[in-house]
Amino acid sequence: MKITLVAACALVDADNRVLVAQRPEGKALAGLWEFPGGKVEPGERPEACLIRELHEELGITVKEACLAPLTFASHGYETFHLLMPLWICRRWEGQVIAREHKALKWLRAGKLRDIPMPPADEPLIPPLIDLLGP
Repeated sequence: MKITLVAACALVDADNRVLVAQRPEGKALAGLWEFPGGKVEPGERPEACLIRELHEELGITVKEACLAPLTFASHGYETFHLLMPLWICRRWEGQVIAREHKALKWLRAGKLRDIPMPPADEPLIPPLIDLLGP
């Protein structure tokens, strides 16, 4: 089975809320809420992928020194296996805007369980609650 590496980021604002983005219509798992990020391209480092994806998806600039690894998810879908490291980021430049997603929300970590998320994202929630509180 093919392994797909996807880098994801939990952007955390000054109020300790986490940003989630709603997948747009026409994409797999449309309507579900996810952590921003994307597929790591061949030869690309996951951190570089995340910096690129956060700029493309949200219009923000993130420096690698502001990314802190937190945890990862390993999830088998029907046609591929997803390996998804999650970084925390508390500092970035620019205003967060939805360039590619249907909508954005800032939520407390404990509230992430109340929204529909892809199965691969769900195991990332408990480490966020441990770090940020409910």
